[in-house]
Amino acid sequence: MAFSSCFCPSHIHLKTGYPRRVIRPGRPVEKDGQKFFSLGSNSTELSGRQVAKLGADLLSDWSFIGGSRIAIRPKLARAIVYRKHSGVHASWLSSYQLASTAFTLGTAAVLPFYTLMVVAPKAELTRKSMESSIPYVVLGVLYAYLLYLSWTPDTVRLMFASQYWLPELPGIAKMFSSEMTLASAWIHLLAVDLFAARQVFHDGLENEIETRHSVSLCLLFCPIGIVSHVLTKALTRSAASTRRGT
Repeated sequence: MAFSSCFCPSHIHLKTGYPRRVIRPGRPVEKDGQKFFSLGSNSTELSGRQVAKLGADLLSDWSFIGGSRIAIRPKLARAIVYRKHSGVHASWLSSYQLASTAFTLGTAAVLPFYTLMVVAPKAELTRKSMESSIPYVVLGVLYAYLLYLSWTPDTVRLMFASQYWLPELPGIAKMFSSEMTLASAWIHLLAVDLFAARQVFHDGLENEIETRHSVSLCLLFCPIGIVSHVLTKALTRSAASTRRGT
């Protein structure tokens, strides 16, 4: 039997459960009286894994008894399998970017209100802006969303770690090691500080007390801003009563 009669097709199709690929025979290589045909395919993707290189040797042997034989010998040593990268890293990046964006947008959103209360406390625009509840609703919704994203099954356990169901510093520190939790806490502080600054502002307008310094302190040091307003109010009343007495 002639060798060409056994190897007529120029293409060998391998039928598998994966997408059909064509394996072409390479140039024959003769070694120890035997002919080798190298079969190879380009990299493909199988079941979520990328196969870098698959190859096989086509062995041709001739004898007067059995005629010509063709055997395919796979090259297992050349098969290199790469696992796809996990999507955890991408999701971590997206969570970090979301927390960073919420942090920046929340900070930028409250600055115009503080600016109006400090620069133009008696302007009509300032009064209408500080009477609106829209800023607190927006900050509240944003805080609730970030709290939902940062919530884990261990959140309650970390918040109330003691046997008396009271917060403890190590548990709170571990809970705030997450960027998402920090972003939600920052939005929480922005909403509370702005609300306290508005109360100081309205009280100053009602009692004709200077509040610019106290409002400014409420932006970053809210308790100090409240104390500053209480002291300012007491000093203003004391000075007014002194003037009336004289």
